[in-house]
Amino acid sequence: MRRSMRWADWRKKSLVRGNVLVILSLIAGFALSHFPYNQPSLWLILPTCAACLGTVDTLRCMQPRWSWYHGGVLLCVYMDLMVVTLILFFLVYPYLGSR
Repeated sequence: MRRSMRWADWRKKSLVRGNVLVILSLIAGFALSHFPYNQPSLWLILPTCAACLGTVDTLRCMQPRWSWYHGGVLLCVYMDLMVVTLILFFLVYPYLGSR
């Protein structure tokens, strides 16, 4: 595999790939929900799935023993969970507010 495409190999653990996937999912979630107006859109399921995939990719980087790297990965996992929750809020809230 080319040296520049090494980060895209799904068989290897990559903290950067997981974080980038989650952040891009957050940006797509903002764009698809038309944020200040929160319009209903089932297309938000795609960024939700991508953010969950990025979270799983981040979880793969966890180590069995605690270290500073393990603490950093734990902070990234918390960030991933907050993004997944926010995208799910964008997905569900317009349907609850239309009653």
